Amino acid sequence: MEAWIASREDLFRVSVVNMKAARPYTMRARAASAESTRSRVLEAAVQQLKGRLRSDIRLNDVASQAGVTVQTVLRLFGSKAELFRHALDEVLQEMRGDLEQAEPGNVTEAVRTWFDHYEQFGDVVIANLVEEHDPAVAPIVRIGRELHRERVQTVLEPQLRQFSADERERVTDALVCMSDVYTWKLLRRDMQRPRPDAEATVELMINSVLGDS
Repeated sequence: MEAWIASREDLFRVSVVNMKAARPYTMRARAASAESTRSRVLEAAVQQLKGRLRSDIRLNDVASQAGVTVQTVLRLFGSKAELFRHALDEVLQEMRGDLEQAEPGNVTEAVRTWFDHYEQFGDVVIANLVEEHDPAVAPIVRIGRELHRERVQTVLEPQLRQFSADERERVTDALVCMSDVYTWKLLRRDMQRPRPDAEATVELMINSVLGDS
């Protein structure tokens, strides 16, 4: 009888040890699964944000693309606004990476990278600008404008050094206007100029202001 009791106690201890060993593995597996689901949902939101007007996107669209339920999306991110805040961060990081490809001082490369971005996202950007009074859209517009000005100042820094502080501010304003998405729209959508011609026009305007031939 004592031997049987001892055996049961040993078995109980082994079971407890096995449970303790299995618990961290199970928790890690669940965490990995949750992170994978979160990444899928975020990527779906990013793709939706790139292709459509922000206010038109429904959580159902994101959930369907990610292969989850709306409840799962809300459990992971809390709200639609929070989900798209994270998605916007991802889009802006990607934009920074694309725009940073241009070598500082190289106007041709700068114009090319701007047009690469506008050809992909320009129509959606303009649609969002129309609704910039919407509290959900306003932060996207504001951050986009700040990012564009920052890139103009960075990529054209070598040429901007020749100007005084006051002149530099005015010249930067002009360069921001020349390379703005509305300039792209005017040339590519309204005037229907081929992309090489449109890029050459923007490059001509920028070089005229900077004094380069």
